[in-house]
Amino acid sequence: MHKESGHTALDEMRSQWRLMTVYERFEQVVALVLSAVIAVIIVVSLFQLISIVFTLLVLDAFNPLDHKVFQSVFGMIMALLIAMEFKHSIVRVAARQDSIIQVKTVILIGLIALARKFVILDLEASPGKIAALAGATLALGATYWLLRERDDRAAETSEHDPSSSQ
Repeated sequence: MHKESGHTALDEMRSQWRLMTVYERFEQVVALVLSAVIAVIIVVSLFQLISIVFTLLVLDAFNPLDHKVFQSVFGMIMALLIAMEFKHSIVRVAARQDSIIQVKTVILIGLIALARKFVILDLEASPGKIAALAGATLALGATYWLLRERDDRAAETSEHDPSSSQ
C-alpha cells in the first residue's frame, strides 16, 4: 500500500508537470535542486555537530557553563535549525503547496538568525551593535505580527462573507 501512495504522488507530479508553464517548471527544478543541496548541508552539519559535541564531552571535559563553549555549540544547533527551516519551506514549494516566496517564512527565518546572533554575541559587543540587533529583531517581529493579523482578518472575512467564497 505504501508503494501505491508513492506511485500516486509521482503520477500527480507528472500530471501537474504537464500543466506548468516553462517558468513554473524551472521554479520546480530549482526548488528540487535546492532541497537536495540543503539536505546534504544539513546531514554534513549534523555529523559535524555530533563529532564536535562528542569531542567536547569525551576528550575535553565539556563544561556547558563555559560561555565560549555554550556559544559555539548553541550557534551550531541554531545554524542547523535555520537550514532545516529553509529546507522545509523549499520542500513546500517543490510539493506545489506554496509559491517560491513566502514572506512570513523568510521573516521567521530572519528572526531565528537574529536569535542565533544574540546567543553567539561576544561579551565585548558594543552597545550600538546590540541596539541595532534589537531594533532589527523588533522590526521583524512587528512585521510578522502585522502580516499574521492581516491574514487572520482575511480568513475571518472569507468565513463570514459567503459571496467571497464563490
